[in-house]
Order: sequence, then C-alpha cells, then structure tokens
Amino acid sequence: MRTLLALGAVLTGLAGPHAPAVPLPERMADTGGGTQLITAEAAGVRATTGTLTWWDRRGGRWVRAGSAPARFGANGLAEGTVRRQGTNTTPTGLFRLPYAFGTERAPAGTAYPYVRVTDRSWWCQDNASRAYNRWVEGLPRDCRAGEAERLVSYRRQYAYALVIGFNYDRPVRGRGAGIFLHVNGRGATAGCVSVPAEAMRRVLAWADPARGPHIAVGTRGGPTAITRY
Repeated sequence: MRTLLALGAVLTGLAGPHAPAVPLPERMADTGGGTQLITAEAAGVRATTGTLTWWDRRGGRWVRAGSAPARFGANGLAEGTVRRQGTNTTPTGLFRLPYAFGTERAPAGTAYPYVRVTDRSWWCQDNASRAYNRWVEGLPRDCRAGEAERLVSYRRQYAYALVIGFNYDRPVRGRGAGIFLHVNGRGATAGCVSVPAEAMRRVLAWADPARGPHIAVGTRGGPTAITRY
C-alpha cells in the first residue's frame, strides 16, 4: 500500500504545476501535415497584439525555433470562414504559405520562392476582377486602382513578406484579399499579421517549402481558439 501511495504521489507531482508545458502544436486539431509550423496567437478576438512562434517537428515532437511579438488587425481577429472584406480584422484559421515577396532582396538563406516587388506590382482586391486576391504585374483593366494595393507603396511593411493562403485557392468574393505575414508598420494592421523586420528575416531564413510549413492564426480560447485549427 505504501508503495502504491508513493507512486501516486510521484505521478501527481509530474502532472502538477512544475510539469513541462505541452507545446502549442501538440494541442492543435491540425498542423497542416508538415514538419514546420508558424502560430500567431492573440489573447482574444479584440486583441491587436500577440505572439508569433515558429516550430520544428523533430523526433516526433514539436520544438520552438523562435518567437516574436506580433500585431493583428486594428479591429482584432475574426473567424476566417465568415470574415468580411474591409473590416480590418485578421482572419483566423490554418493556412498554407504559397510564396514570399518583398521590396528588398531575399534574406540570406531564404529557400522559399521569393518575388521581388517592382513599380508595376499590385495586389488586386477588386471583387469584380478576374484577378481578385492575386499578385499582378501591371494593373488589369478590370481591377480598379482604388481596389488594389500598389505593393511598392508599402516599402517598409513589405520589405519582406509571406503570402498567407487565406481565401486564396478558391477565392470567395467579399471574404477578403491580400492577407500577409509582413514587417511592422506604425501600428495595428488592416488584417495582416506583422512582426519586427528582424523576425521576418529569421522566419524567411528558417522556412523550408519542402517541409510543408503552414500558419495557424487564432486566440487562446473561445470559438476562434488556435487549438481548433
């Protein structure tokens, strides 16, 4: 009996407050199937700041590779499947990362496909355009300039960026366009996730498309909890 009690005390101690925390990816419903993952977590849907963390899967476990303070939309976060364009909210969900781009040269060690911004580079956000939610070189006739971003105009924010695959593969008109992981501007974003420039350089030098990285965006709890995605 004493042996059983002693064993119970040991097990209780292991599960107590000093037990190692379970890494966030281990608690998620899905991580995209690759061996790299980026998480962007906010305290709640009204938060405009949080934490970006990038992870490696090694030996069957997720290990933190780096982290940085993150910024979100000026109006917080919103469930990605029902988000509306123009709301200045960051969509939550699990997304692939199609390619990288920037007004600056790719950081040393970048393995991701990287497109350099030119004076003719735009991101079309016009719901009536065939180029909706796409990079275009030269603005198409059916994409109004007032409904598009001229990327070179955001030289600081888009010094380095990764396209977040929100509403990208099968775009739903009115859901939203031009959601990126990019360098901080002056404050909260219009719906993207942003981090300091040095963090973006580190992420791009770390990310390996052959390892299938995804990004998960969400909150600590509630309907938009990052662990749901």
